[in-house]
Amino acid sequence: MELALISDVHSNLPALEAVLEDAGHREIFCCGDIVGYNPFPREVVELLQKRGVKAIRGNHDHAVATGDTGWLNPYAAAAAEWTMAVLRESDAEFLRSLPEGYADRRFKAFHGSPRDPLYEYVYGDTPDAVLESFLGEGGILFLGHTHIPFVRRLKEGIVLNPGSVGQPRDGDPRAAYAVVDIERGEVELRRVPYDIDLVAERIIESGLPERLAKRLYLGV
Repeated sequence: MELALISDVHSNLPALEAVLEDAGHREIFCCGDIVGYNPFPREVVELLQKRGVKAIRGNHDHAVATGDTGWLNPYAAAAAEWTMAVLRESDAEFLRSLPEGYADRRFKAFHGSPRDPLYEYVYGDTPDAVLESFLGEGGILFLGHTHIPFVRRLKEGIVLNPGSVGQPRDGDPRAAYAVVDIERGEVELRRVPYDIDLVAERIIESGLPERLAKRLYLGV
């Protein structure tokens, strides 16, 4: 069974639409940060709910859901405050309903890590011993948060990050996601182009920080 794994959508509707079209009819799972940074939070929440996407909470989702933005950098905080102002109550309730982790017989998922679900950054060069401790008895572990895709295969199992749909940071501005064949343990990291101009224009029109528009073109 193939699963489409997404993360860090960050209110980028055109990127999400492009990824969902590329993913086809596969089941979708989201590793958090549905909102933040970009100008389409209501539309993104609505689309994910319409598609029946299972999701967990990211740190930006948590900030918007709780109103606690003091720990964010100025650009992220400005975007979170803007997001809180434009979300419908039903959207905010959806964010508040998201769990900080997920596990079933197929996989485990956290935005940050099992020991710090919202905030820990786990990169592709994280030592084996750390990843092995996260895997525990084995299986497949999905992570997000860094906006940088990676796949690590260890004797205990697989740890992977699909990268970011809405704000990639690995130098490639295309939307990132992964297709995972859970039974076979096969992972394909995919990139999908989308209309960055449209998103950048809406960022400026919405009064969000201009820096958030510029970084989309650079993938940083």
